[in-house]
Amino acid sequence: MQNIIQLQHVQKKIKDQIIVKNLDFSVKKGEIFGFLGPSGAGKTTTINMMTGLFKVSKGSLNVLGYNASKLGTSQFMHDIGIMTDHSSLYHRLTIYENLKLFSDIYQIPKQRIDEVLENIELNDHRNKRISELSSGMKQRVLLARAIIHKPKLLFLDEPTANLDPITSKLIHSRLKEINEQGTTVFITTHDMDEAAQLCHRVAFIINGEIKLIGHPQSLQYQYATPTIKIVTKDDIHYTLDINSDTGALIHKLITNDNLKYIASDIPSLGDIFVKVTGEELKSNEII
Repeated sequence: MQNIIQLQHVQKKIKDQIIVKNLDFSVKKGEIFGFLGPSGAGKTTTINMMTGLFKVSKGSLNVLGYNASKLGTSQFMHDIGIMTDHSSLYHRLTIYENLKLFSDIYQIPKQRIDEVLENIELNDHRNKRISELSSGMKQRVLLARAIIHKPKLLFLDEPTANLDPITSKLIHSRLKEINEQGTTVFITTHDMDEAAQLCHRVAFIINGEIKLIGHPQSLQYQYATPTIKIVTKDDIHYTLDINSDTGALIHKLITNDNLKYIASDIPSLGDIFVKVTGEELKSNEII
């Protein structure tokens, strides 16, 4: 499958500090790629380089066939969508007016605005000013603006941070739809469940270095221990190695109708992150 993003030995140095070092990874066309790490790990800096906001200090970077010198040009910006902490809206304007203003830049027909408003469930609120909206509603407007021109590649920096579960679920659903329609998605998140549900592959980054890349489920199998967790109906808990003795116990519990729960000991993505990096992402940590 074609690589839509390619970084080779990329380094970013700001003043005397190396923010990211020797980044070497690719994102394939059509996938949702998750970038996971604690605050200050280098994720936002990486997005800034990939979107042309920062220049690469060393190494080579190619996004959608554009080399580093072409990133940030008008044609490149037409091919990508961006939703980050730095994204802003005109608070005195309505939702519709904000989208209309952005659409005029790319000569997008009015019917596309209506289509996106309906899809993101904003149509009933189209005439509300941004200043009247909740944080969740503002995030939905930012997503609508990022996808209204049907970008080939979408960059999302913490799209569901501090949002309620209903809004998060809506955003997840729309991201999956957008991806199924052909848009490649690059997302940063501190929510390991979000990454496991959404991403085809994830990368763990600590102190500007990538520690691990892989498919969430494949990583879970790779780091799983050969044990089984068992709970009996009288609430006796076992964590046992997989062998013939364990098989005999399971058979006995089933025969005696005393088996309440059984599962293989597969680690969560968060467990793997801690094991590989030695750090834990806090649920309220902004990355």
